[in-house]
Amino acid sequence: MPVKIQNELPARKILEEENIFVMDEYRALHQDIRPLKILILNNMPVKQDTELQLLRALSNTPLQLDITFMNTKTHVSLNTSASHLNKFYCCLDDVRHQKFDGFIITGAPVEDIAFEEVDYWDEMCEIFDWAETHVTSTLHICWGAQAGFYHYYGINKRLLPEKLFGVFEHRVMNRKVPLVRGFDDLFLAPHSRHTETPTEEILACKELTVLAQSDKAGVYLALAEEGKKIFVTGHPEYDRLTLGNEYFRDLNKGLPIQIPCNYYPGDDPEQKPLLQWRSHSNNLYSNWLDYYVYQSTPYEL
Repeated sequence: MPVKIQNELPARKILEEENIFVMDEYRALHQDIRPLKILILNNMPVKQDTELQLLRALSNTPLQLDITFMNTKTHVSLNTSASHLNKFYCCLDDVRHQKFDGFIITGAPVEDIAFEEVDYWDEMCEIFDWAETHVTSTLHICWGAQAGFYHYYGINKRLLPEKLFGVFEHRVMNRKVPLVRGFDDLFLAPHSRHTETPTEEILACKELTVLAQSDKAGVYLALAEEGKKIFVTGHPEYDRLTLGNEYFRDLNKGLPIQIPCNYYPGDDPEQKPLLQWRSHSNNLYSNWLDYYVYQSTPYEL
């Protein structure tokens, strides 16, 4: 079913070429249906790449979604044009008095900085608190998950000896929870981060239920308040080439970077990467939208 986005968003053309149903604003206004209102706080540096990845992931559901993109006003993006942000993004002040069915908080390239030293941390805390009363369910991704663990439960992140970078195997821990319905016992998902939220502290937190974890990557999926808050420590939305683009970017900058684990056939960067996590990603986002947004949200927001 369709994802409703602004008519001129650049991702629209690519999605249509991929045979993903994108509905324009005119058509949406003439349908007698209330779409689910989904807000996306995009903290990633190259915002258009993340827009496309998330819209792909959200499109695999029979539900109609009305997407709003949001950024923080206290941080100036250096990798996305001001014209794009002004045209397609809002800030908290623009939506403060609205309510949303679902909310996605993305990762951010600030994981090696203490939370309080991030230039938009105060605004992030305000957004977290606002979401408590204005959002049915919030999905926190990567740094967004670390920030949520810290803000809500006081669990701080810690620096890893080396970057966790690649595609890792995870095991489902609590199969009865609807969020992991349809998951295989073992599944793969990408990670790209220099820090982690300690597994032992997450497991010790009585407010959190761990749904999937990895021997190498730690806790991958956790839930609180029956799904009002969901935390994903990896990047299920990544496309086939994202990890490779990050690898060559750092390599060209002369930064210390290892070949992404379990990504290239034979660990050969000249080979086409294997896409091994798409079915899991589609399942995760569809389950979130179905069980924690659509079936939990009131008809009248």
